[in-house]
Amino acid sequence: MSNVRAERDSMGEVKVPSDALYGAQTVRAVENFPISGLRPWRAFIWSMATIKRAAAEVNADLGLLDQDLADSIATAAQEVIEGDWDDQFVVDPFQAGAGTSHNMNTNEVIANRATVILGGELGEYRVHPNDHVNMAQSTNDTIPTAIRLGCLWRLDELLEVVNELGEALEEKAREFDDVVKSGRTHLQDAVPIRLGQEFGGYATAVARDRERIERAAEGLRRMGIGGTATGTGLNAHPEYHRRMVARLQELSGLKLESSDNLFESMQSMADMVDFSAAMRTLALTLTRIANDFRLLSSGPATGLDELRLPAVQPGSSIMPGKVNPVMAEMLNMAMYHVVGCDTTVSLAAQGGQLELNVMMPILAHNLFEMMQVTIGAVRAFTQRCVMGLSANADKASGWLEKNAIVVTALNPLIGYDQGAELVKEALKRNTTIRVVATEKVQSQSLIHLSGDRPLTEEELEAALGDMRSLTEGGIQG
Repeated sequence: MSNVRAERDSMGEVKVPSDALYGAQTVRAVENFPISGLRPWRAFIWSMATIKRAAAEVNADLGLLDQDLADSIATAAQEVIEGDWDDQFVVDPFQAGAGTSHNMNTNEVIANRATVILGGELGEYRVHPNDHVNMAQSTNDTIPTAIRLGCLWRLDELLEVVNELGEALEEKAREFDDVVKSGRTHLQDAVPIRLGQEFGGYATAVARDRERIERAAEGLRRMGIGGTATGTGLNAHPEYHRRMVARLQELSGLKLESSDNLFESMQSMADMVDFSAAMRTLALTLTRIANDFRLLSSGPATGLDELRLPAVQPGSSIMPGKVNPVMAEMLNMAMYHVVGCDTTVSLAAQGGQLELNVMMPILAHNLFEMMQVTIGAVRAFTQRCVMGLSANADKASGWLEKNAIVVTALNPLIGYDQGAELVKEALKRNTTIRVVATEKVQSQSLIHLSGDRPLTEEELEAALGDMRSLTEGGIQG
């Protein structure tokens, strides 16, 4: 048996692997674009197949497509939806503009599978890729619709892992609430803060980023299917758009709505940019948190060592016993990649001209990759780092004891200038601010801000006696 079959398209004959569900146009794309070795993300395969099934059923209901053909297309598309034929989607993300190659890969796989379902042979095309599977469609309206659907398909999963991270950070905020430590601004000593307060800030930042993603996703619900080639709806039934949105909602279980302007939905990728930007904002937040974890856990002997990260693997191939903050490092790298993907999405979105954005294939790939990487990285970071964190309260209190900037609590009693002199002397003598201030109170050389009397020991103790009280705001003493 030959391992290839001959197929023809509008450009002539093409040799196709004999057992392939794809056909001539897919082979041409594979030959033309041997770029990265990457394949389309499952979200893109799922969303395109969902569109094809919906289109077949809607066109049949409108009396435009034979019911047997429609049923075979719907059956074949459902198999693709369920992941049966993922290995047949072989076109590189770096491909012909707009996504014609991916669209035709989908059309050919479904047409060949539907042909077999009807009793035909591969390549016979009793069900035609263009005339039947692609009926009332264009690459120009199916691809942007598929991008929107694919992102929404994984939205709940993304929101869930972000929410789990926020909850884990909030739990640590409660656990660490009694750990009073030195605050730091500009990476220099600052007034005291509780470790729980730091973690409460992290938790709220993540929760707000989740809200941003959820809000941005609302724009993705506007479906522009039915615009066909330029937004006019040429070759589509007048009822097609409305019925397609309804059927896509039924098949996907997603909340969808009709676009109020099909031309805008094909010209503009702004909704996708908005969603990408929300994920980028989360990536920047997570990068900042991961960097803080690395700083707070640095050492342990020669760093801050206020936070202990779970030891999940040896840290060095040459230094025995070394343990590194690998989960925080992983999160950094993953989020750098997400930010890079967002840059690609942004550039691709402005790359459209007139009625169409031809950069959609790489925009789609990067959006789906952002979601994949974010979901995996956040889940791993939460489970293998955040949930196992512990605080080193002794080290935190030790650093705080040496922190001369706690003198700030004395500002309302002695003023800024006297406080600055206390700090300089404490640092010069390598002693604590309490020692220096106590000496000056005892010698009556620390003068009250009123200028008419020395500061008393009782006033000093009221201001500096309880470090936790310095983390609760207000005027001390």
